Amino acid sequence: MKARRAGSEAAATRGWLSAHKWLLARRFSQLSILGLFLLGPWFGVWIVKGNLNSSVTLDVLPLSDPYVLLQSLLAGHAAELTALTGALIVLGFYVLLGGRVFCAWVCPVNLVTDAAHWSRERLGLVGAARLSRHARYWLLGATPLLAALTGTVVWELVNPVSVFHRGVIFGMGLGWLVLLAVFLLDLLVSRRAWCGHLCPMGAFYSLLALPSLLRVRADKRSQCDDCMDCFAVCPEPQVIRPALKGAEKGVGPVITGLNCTNCGRCIDVCARDVFRFGSRFNNRSEASVQRRAPREPPADDSPGVEVLR
Repeated sequence: MKARRAGSEAAATRGWLSAHKWLLARRFSQLSILGLFLLGPWFGVWIVKGNLNSSVTLDVLPLSDPYVLLQSLLAGHAAELTALTGALIVLGFYVLLGGRVFCAWVCPVNLVTDAAHWSRERLGLVGAARLSRHARYWLLGATPLLAALTGTVVWELVNPVSVFHRGVIFGMGLGWLVLLAVFLLDLLVSRRAWCGHLCPMGAFYSLLALPSLLRVRADKRSQCDDCMDCFAVCPEPQVIRPALKGAEKGVGPVITGLNCTNCGRCIDVCARDVFRFGSRFNNRSEASVQRRAPREPPADDSPGVEVLR
């Protein structure tokens, strides 16, 4: 018997386009950003100059990767004012929208890891090595330390994001080996191994998500039928359960996990429309609201109330 694919019920109920709208929006975002960087080197139209580490748009707007800039400073390199300004702009953007929005909506390596996940599902590969999700935070601590000890941004030599970006613009060379390693890691070793367990960039951006305003909400969680499609497609499924299943424990419907990428796939595949994008505010559970609701006084003719005549 053929296994049911996650999102098939949503596609049958709402249509294929509606069941993939956030996935398509992410692909448009990723490819558009990549395309803007390629217009200059390929066609001489310089809307954006630079790369994802440091760029300037229309010769006015500087943008800098704060994670790379931090390593550069620790390595002893002086930073120009435009680089510092660009890093502050990027920090402000991701603090508002969620740090790991970078992973789902900007990072080109997500195309590689999603392709590996798609292949893994189609091939029916279920075995996986047990990798700690905390490993990425150890790597996050190690990369700045290496920069300080060596005087160079060592991480950039093997950073798949930079390798992908440089390869597309200047030619891949041996960089394809790095991307192939990421693909095979996700395909054969563990589900979402790179993005979900090892990538220090994702770990860095997750720390920016703590005060972020934009969140995925499970406001209609009472309608959940436990189909598990949201868990199947989510790159960080551990962030879903508290918001989806925590009503009786007093947990609110907002997904507050730092590693939620705001990719919107749970919204796409849910046939019950449990999830939606919203704000972090009004995160009280139904149970807590009911406990705090004032009790109405009994009517005069209700049982247990003596009517004086």
